[in-house]
Amino acid sequence: MLVAGPVAPYLGHADEKPINTDTHNLAKDQKIHITADKLIYDNDTDYAEFIGNVRATQEDTVITADRLKIFFKANEDHKDTPTIGEESITKLVADGNVKINFDNRVAVTRQAVYNTQTSVLVLSGSNSRIVSGDNSISGEKITIYRATGRINVESGDEKRVEAVLYSGEKGLK
Repeated sequence: MLVAGPVAPYLGHADEKPINTDTHNLAKDQKIHITADKLIYDNDTDYAEFIGNVRATQEDTVITADRLKIFFKANEDHKDTPTIGEESITKLVADGNVKINFDNRVAVTRQAVYNTQTSVLVLSGSNSRIVSGDNSISGEKITIYRATGRINVESGDEKRVEAVLYSGEKGLK
């Protein structure tokens, strides 16, 4: 496992604004717009599932995937019925051909899970990758701790962690 301390500056800084899907830092008027071929929602469940050609946007963050599940916290007054609304989103799970554009970065993975309570984004699947300009990191599992800017990259059974970093004027000369 690689804990990216020196890598993080090349992929962004800890003081940058968090991913826009972090509902703790959002103004109430920042809508999430989702399009898909199909939506499955049942009042008895705590999630909505968008299926087929999914595209979710919020300001400059764009997620595309084959499927996107949005989990809601239960309404305290009616514990069996989730409250629909941005402030009630607890987790997003994108599956299949996932691509996320955020903070001038692009993440590509098989699955992405974002927990709004902890501001942690986990990318998993072989060849998961984050690209920022000419710099990139890849591995089997990439965990991004949005609050601190820390990134953990883990290798898989067949492929090791890989980082491509351009140092600019400073190098290993």
